Amino acid sequence: MGKFKIKCLKCGKEYGHQYRLACENDDSILRAEYFEKRLDLRKQPGMGRFHSWLPVQEELTTDAGPTTYKSEAFARELGLLNLYIGFSGYWPERGSFIKTCSFKELEAYPTMQLLKESGGKAIVLASVGNTGRAFAHVSVLTGIDAYIVVPDSGISYLWLPEEPNESVHLIDLSPGNDYTDAINLAVRVAKLPGLVSEGGARNIARRDGMGTVMLDAAVTLGKMPDHYFQAVGSGTGGISAWEASLRLRADGRFGQKLPKLQLAQNLPFVPIYSAWQAKRREIIPEIDMKDAKKQIEETYASVLTNRTPPYGIKGGLYDALGDTDGVMYAITREEAIEAKALFESLEGIDILPPSAVAVASLLKAVKTGNVGTGDIILLNIAGGGYIRLKEDFTLFQISPVAHAKNPDVPLESLNI
Repeated sequence: MGKFKIKCLKCGKEYGHQYRLACENDDSILRAEYFEKRLDLRKQPGMGRFHSWLPVQEELTTDAGPTTYKSEAFARELGLLNLYIGFSGYWPERGSFIKTCSFKELEAYPTMQLLKESGGKAIVLASVGNTGRAFAHVSVLTGIDAYIVVPDSGISYLWLPEEPNESVHLIDLSPGNDYTDAINLAVRVAKLPGLVSEGGARNIARRDGMGTVMLDAAVTLGKMPDHYFQAVGSGTGGISAWEASLRLRADGRFGQKLPKLQLAQNLPFVPIYSAWQAKRREIIPEIDMKDAKKQIEETYASVLTNRTPPYGIKGGLYDALGDTDGVMYAITREEAIEAKALFESLEGIDILPPSAVAVASLLKAVKTGNVGTGDIILLNIAGGGYIRLKEDFTLFQISPVAHAKNPDVPLESLNI
């Protein structure tokens, strides 16, 4: 017997332990329902201690996992008494050993394990950098084949702390293509025999893996925080934090009030922010992301640029924001760069651009009074420690095995 079931949030249809991305009846997000309603921490390193609420049978033994600590210098600068940092990156001195420096690694381990347990042997995904790097890393460690489609702008982010092997298949899209183009090509590639789509936000293993950031914070604090800050591109991280909070509330030991989602996008590409400000469930391209490709080229944190985010679907980000009385922020390049410098100087660790956007949103929240001095705040630093990692590891660039001019190229030209 499995440890969970999968349930459609729209029609209620249930499925057993399997790698499934969609309901047979509708387009709603599927959600894992675990038979263990109380979080029972396992004696495993890293994210494996949250096995109760991960959709895998075999326990994960990686030392990669989220780290929660109370901020001192940065909190003083902001006048906050209870600021906690959820750090996902490489920072051995803080007990953080995510060697790809991004919380996307928290998605990759359970996804690859669930794929293996379901009989799958190869996965296909699109990325602008962080997700592809994380899945490539786990592919090298497990031997499970990963086909990763990346726009040319993301190739430089595809490095590993070990030598790539033949299980990693990187497909490069020509300049002028963006993340959504990569997604469209990945969807086509995933239809080839023997390949399975990673699924993005529809992947329960991805969401519940990212949800361990909230679980770790709640266990560390003994309760859920009042506020949760993160930068979002697709919004999957926000959905994950919300779902983890729902499970923590049902557990009964971590409080009943859900953390307020305070999420940020990076100007000029802010479709989720735009739609939420208008209180619309739908993102309207002509309004919310007019001239999207040009906006994406001008965006500081390029990984935050998804033209088809899971916003309006049942169980998506609109529902998560609504259920938590959430807030969205639009952050400029200058605000993000200033926030990055301030955080790094006070906390003593380098952070990636998306995390800089999250830090900037917290600065804005303090200025506008969206948080109180004594409120318990969780700031998700979803990526950092790259400079620190280079002190301990030699990094290897992943070389593409195929190039595509656009997402509509004949698949036989890729020699997959």
